[in-house]
Amino acid sequence: MNIPENSGIGRSLTSYGDTGFSRYMRRAFLASAGFDQLDLDRPIVGIVDTSSDYNTCHRSMPELVAAIKRGVLEAGGLPFAFPTVSLNEIQCSPTTMLYRNLLAMDTEEMIRAQPMDSVVLVGGCDKTVPAQLMAAVSVNVPALSVVTGSMISGDWQGQRLGACTDCRAYWGKYRAGELDDQQICEVESSLVPTTGTCMVMGSASTMACLAEVMGLMLPGGAAPPAVTADRLRHATASGRAAMELARSERKPRDFLTRSSFHNALAVLIAVGGSTNAVIHLTAIARRAGIVLTLDELNEVADKVPLLVDCKPSGAGYMEEFYKAGGLPTLLKEMESFLDLTAVTATGATLGETISDQGGAGTWQRTIRTLDDPLGPTGSVVALSGSLAPDGAIIKRAAASDELLCHQGPAVVFESPEDAARRIDDPGLGITPQHVIVLRNAGPIGAGMPEAGALPIPKYLAEQGIRDMVRVSDARMSGTAFGTVVLHCSPEAAAGGPLALVQNGDTIKLNVDKKSIDLLVDESELQARKYGWQPPNLPARGYERLHVEHVLPAHLGADLDFLVPDVR
Repeated sequence: MNIPENSGIGRSLTSYGDTGFSRYMRRAFLASAGFDQLDLDRPIVGIVDTSSDYNTCHRSMPELVAAIKRGVLEAGGLPFAFPTVSLNEIQCSPTTMLYRNLLAMDTEEMIRAQPMDSVVLVGGCDKTVPAQLMAAVSVNVPALSVVTGSMISGDWQGQRLGACTDCRAYWGKYRAGELDDQQICEVESSLVPTTGTCMVMGSASTMACLAEVMGLMLPGGAAPPAVTADRLRHATASGRAAMELARSERKPRDFLTRSSFHNALAVLIAVGGSTNAVIHLTAIARRAGIVLTLDELNEVADKVPLLVDCKPSGAGYMEEFYKAGGLPTLLKEMESFLDLTAVTATGATLGETISDQGGAGTWQRTIRTLDDPLGPTGSVVALSGSLAPDGAIIKRAAASDELLCHQGPAVVFESPEDAARRIDDPGLGITPQHVIVLRNAGPIGAGMPEAGALPIPKYLAEQGIRDMVRVSDARMSGTAFGTVVLHCSPEAAAGGPLALVQNGDTIKLNVDKKSIDLLVDESELQARKYGWQPPNLPARGYERLHVEHVLPAHLGADLDFLVPDVR
């Protein structure tokens, strides 16, 4: 028999103590699925399928997987789809961030355990793509990312709606009494009209853009909405390209360099992307042995202006970004900020990839030119100071200008549950001048949920207050907006300064100076720390493993035993 020794079904042999028997048994069982000798002598392309009835964002994934299989077959390969954990932001408790590393482990181990010469990672919803990229870098098999694409926008009473920026905006109006029960129900049924990920520049679309600029996705793959033919064509092309990767054996760690991540940071700032991407990029880089720091984020942010007009940093939706040319057009427009020598999975450099691409032009206003940017530099900024010695993040482009320099008294909530119970209590006496502090919501404290963009107290919302300074060790959705300081590190559950804040303490935010400070004497903080107690550990299971091994937010919130030595 013509049995491949180290490729195709000859890879990752089951251990029976007899490799010939292992190949023989593998062929025998695959024969039961109708495969013949010609089939089994082909290279194998694995296809990671994260579809689930719980994951409405991935509802179109079976169609994508079929298109990828078509491309693999056209290129002479044998496609094998397989499932992994499927993470959906809305249906998962307490937060998908708790399980990002579990999905990364699952994906890595299944790629390693099963025979495949290359792999196509099919994802979309927020934590799926970063987890898959983390896995691909660690297992280091030739890999490409394909995403489901974004939804098409909805409509209510003539107003365009987009999940989930408009979800939050209309819920805020409901809490303020501007919408009644019937109206919010009508909005609810119109916010999410199609399959796909959120149709704004939230975490899903941001991570798709970053995967593309790093060369882990074929050019043009980030922007096509889920329901378009271009989305299917891209999937088929990715299947063909995965076969070329299998032949070339070009692996992620062969081409991912510091320049790749520098380019990703530049795109993050230009699109006004999700704050979550900072954590994810840091984790992916560390899997590749590269230290990515918050100082590097600020160095890039100080140079690159906001160029993409998509919510929540702008006014438009991913449909417009797609029609304006998507990421290739943006990359051409901002090429002066990019390292064009960075290599992609195809073997071409980034410069070669966009060499024939046109710039933004003036016929559209979604992708702006450098001469006419949507906003200034620093759409996402890293902060540091006595409240966050190891750093914090704010999306400046989605904050209120008048609050970017603010000093006020703290009102403290011990957990997301505590905030949900008490934030609307008028007895707390919260004023617009207050700084709302949420703690014990970091990677250790709560798995780092998207709880940082706490609602404005209802009695203030009813008075027309739409934004306040909020500070936490939590995350917020990439679709959220407001003057929200996130990812404070060290987190409260690790004994960071956030654990020591008391009601009435003065907090000072100065985004221009990139600072967030707790104005309390050091001697007083030391006295408070003496009485601090760490939280109890979860009793068992993955959550216990996570708490015992998770790294802080500024290091990517990965599990320490999954990260190699970094350089």
